[in-house]
Amino acid sequence: MRRVTFDLDVLRTFVTGMELGSFARAAERLGRSTSAVSAQLKKLEEQAGTPIFRKAGRGLSLTEAGETMLGYARRLIELNDEAALAIRDVELEGWVRLGLQEDFGEAVLPEVLGRFARAHPKVRIEARIGRSHELAERVLSGNLDIALAWHDGTTLPYSRHVADVQARWIGPAKPMEAGPQTDEALQLVVFEAPCLLRTVATETLDRAGRPWRMAFSSPSLGGIWAAVAAGLGLTIRTDIGLPANVRALAPGVLGLPPLPKMALHLHQKDAELDPVAARLADILVQSAFEALPEGAEMKENLLLKVA
Repeated sequence: MRRVTFDLDVLRTFVTGMELGSFARAAERLGRSTSAVSAQLKKLEEQAGTPIFRKAGRGLSLTEAGETMLGYARRLIELNDEAALAIRDVELEGWVRLGLQEDFGEAVLPEVLGRFARAHPKVRIEARIGRSHELAERVLSGNLDIALAWHDGTTLPYSRHVADVQARWIGPAKPMEAGPQTDEALQLVVFEAPCLLRTVATETLDRAGRPWRMAFSSPSLGGIWAAVAAGLGLTIRTDIGLPANVRALAPGVLGLPPLPKMALHLHQKDAELDPVAARLADILVQSAFEALPEGAEMKENLLLKVA
C-alpha cells in the first residue's frame, strides 16, 4: 500500500469549506480563487483514492469516506497549529485570567484548556464561568484579561465582535403532548435578573402580544436545564452546549415568535494583549468557532491565523 502524505493547506481548505457550508466562502476567507479551491479538493480526492463528495441537489454532501476524512483533517490541523504556537513561544510563561459564558463552559473550555496547556505548559490559567454582565464588569475592572460573552449593551473600550448566533426557544427533549395555546400565558424558565436572555425573551413576547409568566427562575444554567427538562416551561438560549435532556424547538412551533441573533464578543482588558493572553485569545476564538452551530455568522478577521 502506497504511503500518502496529505497536504495541510488542502485539508485546511476542506475543513473551512465544510464549516462555512460553502467552498466559495472558504475561497474568500482563505484568499484563494474558487478555481484554486476546486483544484485543491480534486487533489484531496486523488490523494484519498476514493470519492469524498457526492451530489446533493445543487450542492455537495460528504460520502462516508468524506465524513471520516473531515474528522481526521480537523485533528491534523489542530496538531499542526498547536505545534506552530508551541515552537513560536516555547518559553512562554506567566498567567492569564479568562472569563466564559456558562453556555461555553462544557462546549469550549475543556478544548481551550487542553490545547493551550499542551502548547504552553508553563502558563497558569485562572478561569471564571459567569453571565454576560458579570464578565463585562470584571474585564472593565481589570479582574479578567479576556472574556467571551454575549453582548448585553455594556460599552467596553476593547471589545471585538466575534459572531452572531441565532437564539432559540428551548423545550424538553421529549416532545410535548400539547403546547400552550397562543392566548395562554407561556410558562418561562429563566435566570434570575439581571439576565440578557431573560430580557430578550420577555421583550420578544411583549412585542408579539403573547402573554407569559415566570414559572421558574434559577441562578445557574444547570437549574434552567433541569426545569426545562421537567416540563416546567420554555427558555431561550442558543444551540451551543445543549444537554441531551432538552432540545431547540423548530421555528414557529407552538406559535412562538421568532427570536433575534445574539452578538458574541471577545472582551479584553487592554488594547494590546500581552503574549500570554494573546495566544489564549487566539485559541479561544478558534475553539468558539468550531463550537458554533451551522448558520452562525463568524466575523472573518477573528479566525486564528498560524503557519
